[in-house]
Amino acid sequence: MYTLEEAWVKMHGKKPFEEWDGKMYCNATDAEITFRANKTQGYMAAYTFTLVTEGWLIIAYNGKELTLYPDDLYMYSPGLEVTILSTSDDYHGICLLADENMTIETPTVRNLVNIAYAPIVQLHEPKITLSHDDALRLADKMREICSYLHSDHIFKAQILRMLYAVFLLDVQNAQTKAISKRQVPQRVEEIFIGFIRLLPQHFAEHHDISFYASQLNISVVYLSRVVRQVTGRTVIDYINQMLVMEASFLLRTSKLSIIQIADNLHFADIQSFSKFFSRQKGMSPRAYREGKTSEGGSI
Repeated sequence: MYTLEEAWVKMHGKKPFEEWDGKMYCNATDAEITFRANKTQGYMAAYTFTLVTEGWLIIAYNGKELTLYPDDLYMYSPGLEVTILSTSDDYHGICLLADENMTIETPTVRNLVNIAYAPIVQLHEPKITLSHDDALRLADKMREICSYLHSDHIFKAQILRMLYAVFLLDVQNAQTKAISKRQVPQRVEEIFIGFIRLLPQHFAEHHDISFYASQLNISVVYLSRVVRQVTGRTVIDYINQMLVMEASFLLRTSKLSIIQIADNLHFADIQSFSKFFSRQKGMSPRAYREGKTSEGGSI
């Protein structure tokens, strides 16, 4: 997957400023900037928080369209399969991006996965509608992060991590108020989020449900039931999604041979990998790498 820095350069052609460390960025966004995100959606190892301030934004998530309006906060997590479909002409927002590795290395924000996935568990969509006061508070925090990003403060890195932690606490506070009535029991939420935490670390090596169930100290049947209850999808759906996203990313961006990619993703042989990829994408790995569609056109 792309690091935040790689994704930014892919979307915009260059870093936002020369001395940027690639760990966090915050900027005002509009329709033109937002559509660039489709180049890296699903392939970016970063968390993104987009607060809509004007107009509207429509995204495709989990097979349905989701419209975001002012005071809605949309959260993208690494590997989330989302496509930007359309925006109003007057769409504006503020977007905060944080590299996944930087986040994991920061003890004060290790609850980020819970924050990012709580709306998906409880509301079945990656957004929450904030009170106007909470939206203003988050917007102020995001603008403060923007200000420090472009400053020459000698403690800039430390301050940015502290501001990020405060921002996440404000998001969690807003979530608690927005999700006043839990639709899913806390135990079910904890199991699902535990599975989601394990998946990015182990999907390449472990394609079987039993591994994740054993790591969570529950049965295969119970894990399967939890994931279907929360999302309507199966555990295998999630594992396959991560596998095909990583395979697609490596085919399009790396010089690894198809045999090497199959081996990296722990398929038994190239035939089983090719069969899996063709079933998921509707074309062979070679055709995908060459930019061909199943109809003979180009991707």
